[in-house]
Amino acid sequence: MKSQKTVMYLLMAVLVVAWGLDYIAAKKCLYVLDVFVLLFLRYCLALVVVWTIKLIVDRKLNLHIKDLPLLVLCAITGEIGYFFLEYTAISYLPLSLLTLILAGVPVVSLIIEKILYNRKITFIMVAGVIGSFIGVAIIIGADFRVLMNGRILGYLLAFGAVISWNIYNFLTAKLHDNYSDVSLSFYQISCTSLILAPYALRHLPEAGVMTPNLMGWLLFLGAISAGLGFVIYVRSLDILGVTQTALFSNFLPISTTILSWAFFKEMIAPIQIFGGIIVITSACVVIFEKGRVDTAHDIKEAYLTNKALEVDR
Repeated sequence: MKSQKTVMYLLMAVLVVAWGLDYIAAKKCLYVLDVFVLLFLRYCLALVVVWTIKLIVDRKLNLHIKDLPLLVLCAITGEIGYFFLEYTAISYLPLSLLTLILAGVPVVSLIIEKILYNRKITFIMVAGVIGSFIGVAIIIGADFRVLMNGRILGYLLAFGAVISWNIYNFLTAKLHDNYSDVSLSFYQISCTSLILAPYALRHLPEAGVMTPNLMGWLLFLGAISAGLGFVIYVRSLDILGVTQTALFSNFLPISTTILSWAFFKEMIAPIQIFGGIIVITSACVVIFEKGRVDTAHDIKEAYLTNKALEVDR
């Protein structure tokens, strides 16, 4: 088990770098491709990878028709809504700033859980939420002079992506009990491809536009980042658990900052780096504390269930 964890730590570290490269690939593809066309081609490639994995792991097609509306909503809010907002924001924000804002996803998730389910929030969680808002304020405040030159739209799109991804997560959670991870991803990606197909097929680029360089980046986005990346991520959830996996994901802004400078010479102000450190640290605190509270809650629920069974006997 220890060797499995060691391998998974290494794979997740590689995946964080790959996800940082995902933004580089998307930005290069968006010079030529429409956002919806890019998403369609990306998910068609990902569908091939996930379908291949499903044939190896599980060949059952156990789709429940009653779940179809929810699967469509997941596709609209997650695969389409989130990435449309994220990829559109790329035109207005440096990649490093975009990923720093997206690092606040766990904080927003905590707030939504409190509002919808009245989940317990500790003082440490509250401190993490406040810290995250302070970090975001510092990042945006440093851009005050250029906000009206389009950058404010980039931030609004990034905030929209955060909300969209949280909605997707809560919708997907309702389907986990009915499907395996591979099956759920296969059905969601299939819905996404079908929804995008009518528009994308009418706006495909001319053959001459699809250069080997562009196709290489597109192949990376679909087969490697979205396809194999999913396999590594799901395996990590099983071996490392939700908390440690989420902590790895939260270091994505670091790899993106380095790669965006290497490929595009994008620079952000030192004060924004400071704000980003606050956002990342705060999100990590929230993730770790939430994992601890959820574990304690699960142990308590299991104990009470066992006691109830003993009384029945």
